[in-house]
Amino acid sequence: MLRGRRVVLGVSGGIAAYKAIEVCRRLVDAGAFVSPVLTPDSLHFVTTQTFSALASEPARTSLWDSPEPSPHTALGQRADLVVVAPATARVLAAYAMGMSDDLLVATLLATRAPVIVCPAMHTEMWEQPAVQANVALLRERGVTVVDPVAGMLAGGDVGVGRLAEPADIVAACDRVLGGGDLAGLRVLVTAGGTREPIDPVRYIGNRSSGKQGHALADEAAARGAEVTLVTSAGRPAAPGVEVVSVETAAQMEAAVAARSDDADVIVMAAAVADFRPKAVADDKLKKGDGVPEVVLEPTPDILAGLGARKRPGQTLVGFAAETSDVVANAAEKVRRKNLDLIVANDVSAPGVGFEHDTNAVVLLREDGSREDVPLADKRAVARAVLDAVLDLRSQATR
Repeated sequence: MLRGRRVVLGVSGGIAAYKAIEVCRRLVDAGAFVSPVLTPDSLHFVTTQTFSALASEPARTSLWDSPEPSPHTALGQRADLVVVAPATARVLAAYAMGMSDDLLVATLLATRAPVIVCPAMHTEMWEQPAVQANVALLRERGVTVVDPVAGMLAGGDVGVGRLAEPADIVAACDRVLGGGDLAGLRVLVTAGGTREPIDPVRYIGNRSSGKQGHALADEAAARGAEVTLVTSAGRPAAPGVEVVSVETAAQMEAAVAARSDDADVIVMAAAVADFRPKAVADDKLKKGDGVPEVVLEPTPDILAGLGARKRPGQTLVGFAAETSDVVANAAEKVRRKNLDLIVANDVSAPGVGFEHDTNAVVLLREDGSREDVPLADKRAVARAVLDAVLDLRSQATR
């Protein structure tokens, strides 16, 4: 939905301004008409020449050097979208307070187009109550906020405050403008490994990081879906994704059951524990009391339950983390649990599965056909899974 749309790209004065160059390029590549607006402070980090060369028209920096009598009004009225990347604490405050002290903030105040702000600053600044209050106020007014992520910051520091990746910012732009091949679909994704308590301190769990499930949720949102993510992993999610935090298999079952009837696509990427302690100790078990006897009982099979009550038009995707006989075990699950698609992998293989940033999977369909996805980052695997889902749904309507 970016093709042919007019996007004002605001760049404010932080070290992350260099990433705005990539945002600009990606927007233009997607077919948008990009009008760069740079604050005076941003010129300490980037140049107008760079943006003028990459964008659809020359970059602007001032209210006073334009042939138009009211450049901020003209920019604001023509825009289909205004995105600020990076958005510094000063710009966020000025926008929230209505202080039009430069061309960028004046344009923000003069537009009725949707606005996206992408904050970037040091952790201490991002966590400052005044900054958080300004961000909360902008959210209340309908501004989309692409939150900063954790990572390396200026000066060698590490923490939350790093500008979101350009691809994620452009995906947010596309989503706000209503684009994507999953637009109109409601997608429910589960992620992470469940924790089944033994006592108030200890639990039975697994090594799932939630990375693949979160990548699926982010990719679905980027492609226009309305996404709900039920997760046990304390990881950030893409803007617009509804996050439901759970811990145990029972909590995940309840959260999924409450939302599954409304979902068009359900992707069960979570590693749900097969067993849990039958009794949970009220107090911490002490070593001095001897080795405890922990009696296990089965947890609910969430995926099988979803398959048993799958409604017409709903697409159900399961996951199979295996260490041997990967295809045979996964194919048996497809039949037994009434799945449309299963994503199987050998978690004992190098770079595959739990805790890794990469994955290699086999996609098995109900009709027995298969697709091998070689080792790739988990976002690329997510794209392959959702491509297969779209193909299944397209075939079902023929």
